[in-house]
Amino acid sequence: MKTIYIVIMFVAAFVAFYQQSLPKPNMVIMAIAIIVFMVLLMRLMSRVPNKKNDDGNDV
Repeated sequence: MKTIYIVIMFVAAFVAFYQQSLPKPNMVIMAIAIIVFMVLLMRLMSRVPNKKNDDGNDV
């Protein structure tokens, strides 16, 4: 599942950058691509464990 998220994130970033390079970019497509990128990034980062220890000792 993580691999699918990463691939879709790269596609969304490519679409956003491609739209930005056009003479008349479509802002709706750019906004949707950025939203998709951010949502998938949020889902990926929610699976990363916290660096803080639960026992209270700082490393």
